[in-house]
Amino acid sequence: VQLQASGGGLVQAGGSLRLSCAASGRTFSSYSLGWFRQAPGKEREFVSAISWSGYSTYYADSVKGRFTTSKDNAKNTVYLQMNSLKPEDTGVYYCAARWDATENIRTSKAQYGYWGQGTLVTVSS
Repeated sequence: VQLQASGGGLVQAGGSLRLSCAASGRTFSSYSLGWFRQAPGKEREFVSAISWSGYSTYYADSVKGRFTTSKDNAKNTVYLQMNSLKPEDTGVYYCAARWDATENIRTSKAQYGYWGQGTLVTVSS
């Protein structure tokens, strides 16, 4: 599966952005999707993930209550709605996929085999 993330940009603290990750491939519905981010000089970290069905989600503590991920299998797209953005949310956001037709959620980047190119989110204070 090939992934392409979009929707990043510059936003003031407290603002919102919605990231999209479009996937190619006819078996998109059998993949779970994750969002990761990487700030300058830091390791890539887990943000959120959603199961193949869209029924199960999981969030990093740092974004819980502010970010929401959803999956539209008909459109082969996963979304990350980001509200109440903070400067520390700044970074390149990557979507990633793993073939997994279960409700299990994976948070390690090593468990995802497919990655998009990333989209930059900059939150100004």
